[in-house]
Amino acid sequence: MGRGPCVESDGSMATAVRGKVGNLPLELTSFVGRRREVTETRRLLSVSRLVTLTGIGGVGKTRLALRVAEDSRRSFEDGVWLVELGELQEEALLPDLVAATLGLREQSTSRTQDSLAEYLADRRLLLVLDNCEHVLDAAAALAESLLRRCQDLRILATSREPFGIGAEAFLRVPPLSVPDPDRRPSGRGFAGGDAVALFAERASAAVPEFGLTEDNQVAVARICQRLDGLPLPIELAAGRLRAMSAEQILDRLNDRYSLLTGGSRGAPTRQQTLRLCIDWSHELCTERERMLWRRISVFTGGFELDAAEGICAGDLSPDDLLDVVAALVDRSILIREEAGAVVRYRLLETLREYGREKLAESGEHASMRRRHRDWYQQLVICVEAEWIGPRQVEWMARLGREQPNLREAMEFCLTEPGEEEAGLRTADALAPFWLSRGLLGEGRHWLDQFLDRQDGQPTVELLWGLYANSVLAGNQGDIEAGAALVERAREAAEVLGDAQARALATLAVGQLAVCSGDMQLAASSLEEIADAFHTGRELVLRLATLLGLALACGLLGDTTRSIACQEEALEITQSRGESVYRAYSLSTLGLALWQSDPRRAAGLLEQGLRLSRVVDDPLGSAICVEALAWVAAGDRLARRAAVLFGIANSLWRVVGSAGIVIPPLLAYREESELQVRSALAKRAYESAFEQGANLSFDDGIAYALDEQLQGSPTEGAASALTRRERQVADLVAQGLTNRAIAEQLVIAPRTVEGHVEHVLAKMGFTSRAQIAAWVVEQAQVETRTL
Repeated sequence: MGRGPCVESDGSMATAVRGKVGNLPLELTSFVGRRREVTETRRLLSVSRLVTLTGIGGVGKTRLALRVAEDSRRSFEDGVWLVELGELQEEALLPDLVAATLGLREQSTSRTQDSLAEYLADRRLLLVLDNCEHVLDAAAALAESLLRRCQDLRILATSREPFGIGAEAFLRVPPLSVPDPDRRPSGRGFAGGDAVALFAERASAAVPEFGLTEDNQVAVARICQRLDGLPLPIELAAGRLRAMSAEQILDRLNDRYSLLTGGSRGAPTRQQTLRLCIDWSHELCTERERMLWRRISVFTGGFELDAAEGICAGDLSPDDLLDVVAALVDRSILIREEAGAVVRYRLLETLREYGREKLAESGEHASMRRRHRDWYQQLVICVEAEWIGPRQVEWMARLGREQPNLREAMEFCLTEPGEEEAGLRTADALAPFWLSRGLLGEGRHWLDQFLDRQDGQPTVELLWGLYANSVLAGNQGDIEAGAALVERAREAAEVLGDAQARALATLAVGQLAVCSGDMQLAASSLEEIADAFHTGRELVLRLATLLGLALACGLLGDTTRSIACQEEALEITQSRGESVYRAYSLSTLGLALWQSDPRRAAGLLEQGLRLSRVVDDPLGSAICVEALAWVAAGDRLARRAAVLFGIANSLWRVVGSAGIVIPPLLAYREESELQVRSALAKRAYESAFEQGANLSFDDGIAYALDEQLQGSPTEGAASALTRRERQVADLVAQGLTNRAIAEQLVIAPRTVEGHVEHVLAKMGFTSRAQIAAWVVEQAQVETRTL
């Protein structure tokens, strides 16, 4: 039951507005997305008396708070009250502003805060304190005082950082979800993109005839991506459609601060342009926080604490730096993310650009970029030294996380005069990583650029770069480019004139000969340098020599020599706890034995595939899956072989390769594929191949290893399918749509939809691809039992 106006016996406070239970403003624009955040905020508000929504300016904290407040009206019989603090300049006036918002007038000399507590003591009321960041201490003190004295009071606050008091629960409000603009959109547009939905809503308000189309939706998605999914700049960008197309807005986002102006006149001044909104955040920071903000803008794609210590700390001790990083996280400037057991931090791109402006104004931009380059160069040199060792998997993960920063460091070397040699040193050290991760095209891109800039006296780094680039080219099947690089390596080695240089050039000759199919040249060249490389940086070269020689000898029929090379490579890798080259050793031996001893070959290939999965190596995985397809074809497991061919094809595409490029192995592939196609009808082969190609990396490897796919059904669940459901599942596996299945079975499309849903539920699946993979697997099991 609601209460009337409160006039205390001592006349301290009285309501100025009778009968009013709240002051929430009407929404003038639609509320888009945020379903999860609304639900979570309401849940927190049900169990905590103070809930703070935190996040960077423009992320939509106020709109979310207002929506939650509106949805919560029925729970607060004395009303839901919004107190806007954005324009408040004096912290001491905060209690007076709250009192005025509640419609209370001062009638005594007692402290306003005490009077507020007396007024709210027996009221069930939700107080929404909006934009608290610039009066945070006062807001926290007031909230704590009122909550201690008013048992039915709830407070929902918005701030760029939490209050930091005991009663508080807080939710970091993330940017809106943004679809991947590089994925081909369906006819219904991008799924799951609240940012795109917001842009479309605001765009249609600005230009009523606007609508998402095949022509503009990619540009809209890229706009939302460039603006980090932040509602404020997205709304400002949508407003620009009055004068520009989506494509023109996208083109001009490089100057986003001048473009994104002219917001709603009803919004606070600081939120009428993107620039003013971020200026407001910057002004709230301490000098040390501003210093670190501008310096960490030198990173691209995030950073870890050791990088910040090595590049940005200046006079800050490690403990002080950590404190400032934590403060920037609290202020929603930095985003904290967990990558496995590692914590990384990143700036939204909008804040990063702002920080870089401040870095340029400070005169530190050039020195910070150089420090950034130096630190990352030392990182990759350290990784190179420990590559053949127990930390290899850890280092691979680190380099994977640091790819944007590594690209930035190499770009510095390309654009800064006199830094080409340093850039080449970095690229040479990264070559094993690029190869193991299947980043063949990326590696060639950087090595090509640095090698083209080396026009002086040949150096050891030049020779390493030529060798590495020829290996990458050979693995892509670009023999012509590889041959030009090998010839240049031989010329450089002659100028350098030492034995190790000549051995490296000879290794390049042998490696390319393997890729081109000249096994005699490969074997003679690699045998010549079999004992040339031993320790340190050269250990990678020794393994490359052994593996190339093992493959060449195996294909020439010299199984004894091939196995001896493999065993030596395995001894080196196993004794050092290495994974990548151990996987290559196992797969190479499997390739050498697959015709003479297919059972042993399959076991070796499966071991290699398990290791390749551990290190996330698509190139090594592709080789193993491809060869396992040949083994399956030889065993007359035609459908399994077709699925494996599809999986391998997908992996080859990932690494930018046309597939098996070594001519003798290519012949094996063609022979096996012909055998499988002859055993299956064309439609059955294409369906099985397509199912394999559509499997994820993890599911594809699981299938190749005969492991249960993620979400695979139990035998009991499978037997629960009705005859009609099994028919529908078989047709799904053939790639038919619901409409096509309906036509074939002469039933309604909605009936088919129901059958598909029943199959998914009974099998514990979430996608049609899982149904298809299961059907293929079941058919394979049936074939094996015949």
